[in-house]
Amino acid sequence: MFFSRRQQPPSWIIVFLGNPGSRFENTRHNVGFMTADSIAKKIGVKINRIKYNSLTAVTVLGGERVLLMKPQTYMNLSGNSARQAMKFYSIPLSNVLVVTDDVALPVGKLRVRRRGSAGGHNGLKDIIAKCGGEDFPRIKIGIGQPPHEDYEMADWVLSKFSGEDAKIIPIAVQEAAQAVETIISQGVEHAMGEYN
Repeated sequence: MFFSRRQQPPSWIIVFLGNPGSRFENTRHNVGFMTADSIAKKIGVKINRIKYNSLTAVTVLGGERVLLMKPQTYMNLSGNSARQAMKFYSIPLSNVLVVTDDVALPVGKLRVRRRGSAGGHNGLKDIIAKCGGEDFPRIKIGIGQPPHEDYEMADWVLSKFSGEDAKIIPIAVQEAAQAVETIISQGVEHAMGEYN
């Protein structure tokens, strides 16, 4: 039996990390969701189908069928959504691409990795724990360090971008969206060379 391109199951899952709800919009922790919205706007899809405890859309990106996911479980339980989708579509961990924030990188700097530890990030930690390890590609978007050491990290990552950061981050989000497409169409190695 032959399937049309439209009916074929996705070969990639892209998990954009963030927290659901209007109070978390445009916060540092939500640059993953911001990247998802950038891709959706660019290619004209709506990420609004509720599946796997996520807002989802199946579309073609970089020549491949992909499942775009914005988990609605809150950051610390993102692995639940990713695991459900992986199991349903029989997608290997190596084809699960995660887009996330990173406090260790300066605001707006991108880093593409083939694999790696959670680096203290609770969303990544949950995906590693529930999806079978660290061997999945990820795009990290720098959100910078708190301005002083007394600043609570939780308050920092849940703060909104302002000043110069608010000008930098939309550009970084667009670059991250392009990096997603590059990874799918040309591979992680190529994307690392282009964006790191």
